Amino acid sequence: MSGPAVPREFLAAETRALLARVDRLRPFVEQETMLPAAVLLPRALVGIEELLLAERARLRALGLVYLRWLSGPGADVPASEQQRRYALLRLRLNDHLSTLDLFSDAVTQRSESEVGLWLSGMDIAAADALRLNDGRLGDEVPIICYLDRGPGAAIRRARTRLPGDLENPVAIVRVPRERMVGHGIASSLFHEVGHQGAALLDLVPSVRAVLARRARGPAGFGWRCWSSWISEILADFWSVARLGVGSTLGLMGVVSLPRPFVFRFSLTDPHPFPWIRVLVSAAIGHRLYPDPQWAALRRIWWQLYPPSQAPPAVVAVIERLLPTVPVLAAAVAGHRPVALGGATLAGALAHPSRRPADLRRLRAVMLADPAAAARIRPALRFAVLGQARWDGRLSARAESREVDSMLRGWARESTLRMAAAAAQQQPRVMAPAAPRPAVTA
Repeated sequence: MSGPAVPREFLAAETRALLARVDRLRPFVEQETMLPAAVLLPRALVGIEELLLAERARLRALGLVYLRWLSGPGADVPASEQQRRYALLRLRLNDHLSTLDLFSDAVTQRSESEVGLWLSGMDIAAADALRLNDGRLGDEVPIICYLDRGPGAAIRRARTRLPGDLENPVAIVRVPRERMVGHGIASSLFHEVGHQGAALLDLVPSVRAVLARRARGPAGFGWRCWSSWISEILADFWSVARLGVGSTLGLMGVVSLPRPFVFRFSLTDPHPFPWIRVLVSAAIGHRLYPDPQWAALRRIWWQLYPPSQAPPAVVAVIERLLPTVPVLAAAVAGHRPVALGGATLAGALAHPSRRPADLRRLRAVMLADPAAAARIRPALRFAVLGQARWDGRLSARAESREVDSMLRGWARESTLRMAAAAAQQQPRVMAPAAPRPAVTA
């Protein structure tokens, strides 16, 4: 037997093979097994499935249009043009598969009995961290989490562009496995949530404009640095406002690296270099929740990484940045973005319940009444644990057990609420009345 006689026949066969692969792709609900308590929230799952199904329909339509063109007007064009159009179609399929793999990581892990429950619990905690004090943003975008290797977390924000120029319907947060489960998990998670919140409130350009005006003054170099790093500083601000000292402790855990990395200064990296970043986090904490603990934490960091051991050029940078750190914290806390209608960032995100004394009192209530602890919102419960960890009243092993219990509990509660809501929407069938029991004297 011989192969295709002309390039057009070869390309037609390749296109039919491509369409066969498209037809073999199945929705997640038909191929992934998940614990009931680990399932994605309906809004997130529906958004993902609708996106993928619509793109598969477009792929199939494009393939059929190409086949019709190939057997009609395209039959007489040069083979190189036929190949060019086929290559574009194939690239579109690869973009779709890349998107599928992106969501698959977040969905497939839900089938793992332990990890699946943790992820579901983190979804709920992330949604709570996104919510402003007045309740806004909590339901703005669905957030789903998954685990991956590496020391740091990351986010692919909702409403950004996916491969193939598709709009991402959900925020996808990658959490490092080494953070699971216990110290630092909330700090990493809430920092990434802060990136999503900053995008929803359009914070980066508005705060950067404020910093640009300061950059024209005598301390211009420092403000140009903060402007370059402001997206990460805003995410840190969000995390500190939600968690208190637990955020800075978690950050210290992530950036406790060999000294050359801690003092590596760069304006091309969106992150402040680790040494100054920890001090900015502590300054934000002191601004929002004044307490001597922030000065103590700063002293510890200074002793761990004495600035005198930094390269001379970085020492010079530190000397120029340090005087502006508290001013930066005040500027961000007092910023009034248009999206908040006159409210400050501190007013929208910081809450009296995160003050160290209040967190300590709430910890005592939680220990005395576990049932009361279960009624506390996720972000606040994480803040309580972070404060207890700093105070030396919570061992690492006990913290890990408590975080595991919290995540599992939130996953179970969410599933039961969804089941109850679904049951209320089902049509009710009247059952025959049961005979009344005889009344005895």
